[in-house]
Amino acid sequence: MRARRILITGAATHWGGALARALEADPEIETIVGIDREDPVVELERTEFVRVGAQHQLLRRILRAARIDAVIDTRMVVDSTTATARAAHENNVIGTMELLAACSSTDEPPALVFKSSAHWYGVGQDDPAYFTEDMGRGTRPRTALERDIVEAEAAVAEYAERHPQTPVAVLRFVNVLGPGLRTSHTDLLGLPAIPAILGFDPRYQFVHEDDVVGALEHALRQGLHGTYNCAADGVLAWSEVAGLLGKLPVPILAPWGTGLSAAALRPLGIRIPPEMLRQLRFGRALDNRALKTTGLRLRYTTRETVLKLREHQRLRPLRSRMGEPYRYEREVEEFLRRSPAARGALEAPGPDAGAPRSGPAGGFDALEAEEVVAVLDALDPASLQVLRAHEAGNAARPRVLAAIDALIAGRG
Repeated sequence: MRARRILITGAATHWGGALARALEADPEIETIVGIDREDPVVELERTEFVRVGAQHQLLRRILRAARIDAVIDTRMVVDSTTATARAAHENNVIGTMELLAACSSTDEPPALVFKSSAHWYGVGQDDPAYFTEDMGRGTRPRTALERDIVEAEAAVAEYAERHPQTPVAVLRFVNVLGPGLRTSHTDLLGLPAIPAILGFDPRYQFVHEDDVVGALEHALRQGLHGTYNCAADGVLAWSEVAGLLGKLPVPILAPWGTGLSAAALRPLGIRIPPEMLRQLRFGRALDNRALKTTGLRLRYTTRETVLKLREHQRLRPLRSRMGEPYRYEREVEEFLRRSPAARGALEAPGPDAGAPRSGPAGGFDALEAEEVVAVLDALDPASLQVLRAHEAGNAARPRVLAAIDALIAGRG
């Protein structure tokens, strides 16, 4: 692997934090720098966090000072309900241009992995069964978000042309599902009955959030160059998605004036962005063969991704009792990273090391072994150790203990 000094943009986003934690486990990576306007939402160990915006002068100084040789850009806003049109444009287009200007100003422009979206293709009535990477859009962008994504990718393509010796990979992801993610799709699929457009049952592809992180890692390690679709194998009709979740599709959206029908649902807390409305009408699917030929193996199919979502929905009340979410405190982080006293304390186990503690173990005794195993992926290493000590001292179920040991070993 050529890249050893990595910069991750969007470190405060779900994707930036998850990717940083994955890369931290690789001892061959010397340096990980995470940047964002906001504070991180997950605990990071080796990642050096810098709170900075998209000013290319500041980014250039960071790139040069840290001798960054690869950038993974995870900032892309792909859900128009999460940001205003202006904020999304500043992030997706202006922010991308600022980042590329900073990369171009270094002596050796770094490799780039750019997280994009299947929204680049849009959604239309005459779309092909599967979009391949060499296909253009069938129509002009219909929404502000689609225009932003097309413009941002054009800027990345220009960067790749100016630096032909630099690996530049663009990954276009379909809709993502996962326990750590909240999007317009997860909100809609979390309703007791799932809205649909009368007379339409569109084709859907999904990709699991773990496979998104895996694909970004893969593009970095393999030094991929070019554009790649990232979607799980298999396609489901919208009614099949609802059925797998144990719910019914309810055609409450009118085929004419669909936007007005969707607007009428907003007082109920149901927000459906315009990109999703077109997908609920016509559907969309991507050909994923190009990325798989590079050696990537996705863990989940579309069907399995939906089933994992159902599992998460069923166990959500239990997950909500697993403790307070992580909160970034700059002074505390600086102390833990810089202070010799803190480093010494971390190296020497305290008198209570290994003792069972309260926390994530609470509530697990009432679950079957299969249900406990299903939620282990959501626990951090410290919580896994706590749960193992609790399980060993109580029910001591072999399957649970084996699953915990396997996760601990797999995480280093």
